[in-house]
Amino acid sequence: MASSSSSSRQMKHQVFLSFRGEDTRLNFTVHLLQALKDKGLNVFFDEEKLEKGEELSHALSQAIAASDLSILVLSKDYASSQSCLAELSDIMDRKRKPTDKHIVLPIFYHVDPSDVRNIGGTFKTSFEEHESKRPIEDMKRWKVAFAEIGASKGWHIEGGKSDRFETEYIKDVVEYVLKKLNSNCRSVSEELVGIDDQKKKLLVLIEQAGIHVIGLWGMSGIGKTTLADAVYKEVSPKFECSLFLQNISEKIKKQGSESLRNELLSKLLNNTLSIGYPYHERLNNKKILLVFDDVTDPDQMDFVGVKYFGPGSKIIVTSRDIQVLRNGGANHIHEVKKLNMNDSFQLFSTYAFQLLNLPVDFKYLSFKFVEYAQGNPLALKVLGLKLYTKSIKEWKSEVTKLKQCGEIKLSHILKSSLDGLDEIEKNIFLDVACIFKGQHLNYVEKILSNYYKGARCGISKLVGKCLLEVKYESISMHGMLEEMGKDIVMQESEYPGKRSRLWNCKDVEEVISYDKGTDLIKGIKVDMTEVDSLQFCATAFEKMHKLRYINISFPKKMLWLKKLYANQVESISLPDELRFLRWDVYPFKSLSGFNPKNLVVLKLLHGNMEQLWNEDDDMNLTNLREIDVSYCKNLRKMHNLSSAINLELLRCIGCESLVELWNEDDHIWWMLRSRTIIFSVHDLVHLRKIYFDGLRLNGCYSLKKFPKVPRPFCSLDSSETKIEEVSDSIKDHHKLETLWLGKSKVKKVSINILKLEFLRKLDLSGCPIEEVGCPKVELLSDLPPYLEVLSVNDCTSLEKFDSLDDELCINHNFLTRFRNCFNLNQDSTSNIEANAMLKIGSLAKKWAARYDWQYNPDRAPSLICCFPGNKISANMFKCQSMKSSLCLKIAPNGGSGSRFLVFAICLVADLTNCLEFQLRECICEYQLTTAGGGNGGGGCENFISEICFRSFCEPVKYMDYHVFILSSIAMVIEDKNYEEASFKFYIKNFHFDEDNDGGEKYIKVERCGVHVFYVDATEKRVAGNKRSFSHDGEEGDGGLKRLK
Repeated sequence: MASSSSSSRQMKHQVFLSFRGEDTRLNFTVHLLQALKDKGLNVFFDEEKLEKGEELSHALSQAIAASDLSILVLSKDYASSQSCLAELSDIMDRKRKPTDKHIVLPIFYHVDPSDVRNIGGTFKTSFEEHESKRPIEDMKRWKVAFAEIGASKGWHIEGGKSDRFETEYIKDVVEYVLKKLNSNCRSVSEELVGIDDQKKKLLVLIEQAGIHVIGLWGMSGIGKTTLADAVYKEVSPKFECSLFLQNISEKIKKQGSESLRNELLSKLLNNTLSIGYPYHERLNNKKILLVFDDVTDPDQMDFVGVKYFGPGSKIIVTSRDIQVLRNGGANHIHEVKKLNMNDSFQLFSTYAFQLLNLPVDFKYLSFKFVEYAQGNPLALKVLGLKLYTKSIKEWKSEVTKLKQCGEIKLSHILKSSLDGLDEIEKNIFLDVACIFKGQHLNYVEKILSNYYKGARCGISKLVGKCLLEVKYESISMHGMLEEMGKDIVMQESEYPGKRSRLWNCKDVEEVISYDKGTDLIKGIKVDMTEVDSLQFCATAFEKMHKLRYINISFPKKMLWLKKLYANQVESISLPDELRFLRWDVYPFKSLSGFNPKNLVVLKLLHGNMEQLWNEDDDMNLTNLREIDVSYCKNLRKMHNLSSAINLELLRCIGCESLVELWNEDDHIWWMLRSRTIIFSVHDLVHLRKIYFDGLRLNGCYSLKKFPKVPRPFCSLDSSETKIEEVSDSIKDHHKLETLWLGKSKVKKVSINILKLEFLRKLDLSGCPIEEVGCPKVELLSDLPPYLEVLSVNDCTSLEKFDSLDDELCINHNFLTRFRNCFNLNQDSTSNIEANAMLKIGSLAKKWAARYDWQYNPDRAPSLICCFPGNKISANMFKCQSMKSSLCLKIAPNGGSGSRFLVFAICLVADLTNCLEFQLRECICEYQLTTAGGGNGGGGCENFISEICFRSFCEPVKYMDYHVFILSSIAMVIEDKNYEEASFKFYIKNFHFDEDNDGGEKYIKVERCGVHVFYVDATEKRVAGNKRSFSHDGEEGDGGLKRLK
């Protein structure tokens, strides 16, 4: 079967994938799906199983109607599904229509095309079964469609020993699909009016070998970004790497060109290397598509090194300045044209009436507005939304207003869009234009809601009127609207001190340095890249009684430049009305004298403070939601935050002098509503993905004592600290699920850690461990039950691992890492192996019970175990090979019911000097041969399983040989009386050095072993009892006996 979640609006898909779930869902189809998605294709894939006899759902019918191409995976049981036949019938109905260019591609998967064409073999039986249950008309339609698809050109995958690997077929299918879609493609965005003709011209230019840099030039709001995006979406599948960078000028200004360049290169090269590594050679080998949007300086066109891109690479650049494009070296400059009258009417009516045609009564007035908009898409949208649902009388009134402007300009049209806004909405619009553009939406809503009643509703209305937009969870607006908003503020007064908002650096400098502020000022924003120096006097803000926002920011590259001077004073007076205070490199020693009763967000990165407030200051912090004092190296102690009852975030990254978070008598605030206290290098966006509360002390190098807190946390990170002992109080953290102690000074861990029954992840990497839950030195013994992740990397003192845990896994994953623990003795490695196999035995039944489970192939449930060594246990893996491939016999199914095969593999590889984060995945290609005359009917089936090393992300080198024991839900196969299996293994890594080009390469597998777990298909429920497995199975059966 081919569904996605339903939606009120029909979702367009490039590819509709039809298949029989029981036959191919977990092998061929899921790999084909991933390959199509990897090329950027939007694929409709049904994750719901329709019962036999159920009619084709409305969602499936819509998806077929909206797709450009259908792929049908015709397997032996395809015709047994009535819903599959209904899908096929709908698809072939589309194909027969002369005006419909729908493409249909069949894949004959382990079936004879002639059996499909003639409805023979198993298909004949399936149709006969349907005839007694379905109307004659349905059967006639299905048979015609089935015979027709059987006569169509497609791929025939036989699956025999002489056949190619399925990966090769998948590659051919994807390439053919891309070719067909590109030759038959509609507009990427059909809702975008008047774009197709210009897009076709650009597509021709992209195909020309001599044109590498294409410039798109035009006025604001004309559709440069929209056109570039449409072209990008259509041609990006042809390129090895593709990136679309919006608002590049703004990003460079905010982030710095070097930082942004490194970020882009890491995406293009698919790694996190610093720019110090040679990257020119690696770029030379990549065919890249890059879009730079809104370029204002010629240097921005080459700051990432586009001249080093490989053959066939293309760069598309948008700009309002044609001279910028010329000086930047554009090979061709395309002027983005205004919309013609027909297209303008269509776009205007879409927003003004939500129709594709104009109502008769509004034709004349519509002509007036379209004429005023002068073919500018932004103006047409804004006008249309403003007039939506308005009466003819109100339309006439708007025409009259515009006529009074004399020569009507776009600015007049855009300003008129503010006339219908209330006072709060107008102020929110100006706040975003002058202060908050580009900030996270939730962040801005918190700040504005503290002052404006109904701020969230106001933002929503502005978005609905196209005056604001939300992109990637950030609040933004079109550059033309931003300029209009700032122009409105500039017209408030010729004197900066008498305007409501300040953002121009010269204006801010005049007001701050010469004490010219007034109570009219509501917000100040300063980008310190444009300021040589900024001096403050003690009374700089005293007259600004209504000041609500201060945003003084440095880009990362300039943080070391101390451009702010305190003018010989130790503190400065700040107004009590402040809601938002961001002041990078805050030059004063404290905030003493400032009452933060209204403050919502406090950000003082890289500040000079020793403390926030004086000890005796009794502060009202009720409204405070976020505190970020990261990299304040002089900060020694956090203030009493007992009144911060709404605090959601406390961030203290890199506070090297911080020795005390709070007094022992003074930590009652911790028990209140604060959700996340962060002392790590992770950003807030990452932490929002975590559902639990957490305490992170990562990198607080001065902390020596394990924290005592009355509130139980789910996550505790004490890595990279000077903490030497995890005390008995660890038992109080009874809800703890993750405990990170890596690279700390921890020598002893209290035996009370065994009482943490919810602990799932434990990291002891790089610790000088002496005791963990036992009195013996250098011994890792009893561990908490139900542990799922154990990292003990680089523990050179560790000699013994004595824990053999036969507890069942609560979830579907298990990971143990003993990287570079070379002092482990033989008994310990045997215990590690035995522990891994016990866990696979537990997981095998869980995975088999979820055989039809849909999962992301990159995050398939798996078991990964890694430790030093170059041998494979003969007890655990009786079938072994001294190379990267092997064959084994499958034990006959002696039971009366069906069963599943679950494969566990063991690999040995020399990982010397391999960085951990380079390891990508283990790829297992295997072929299963069925017994002649069995249920499979003879023949072979090919499979591919990929186990992703997603948790291996540290820039640490492996030393010498290591052993991997691996398994995954992707290696659960329904047994079809298979009698033989052949395997081939690869370990993929990303390789780079100074002499060779970078890219994906393979580490040689020196040895391999396979063990087969046999799981009864009838056992769908995993019991809670403990199980043990013998190792005396017959030769060739993989060593372990069947799981009962």
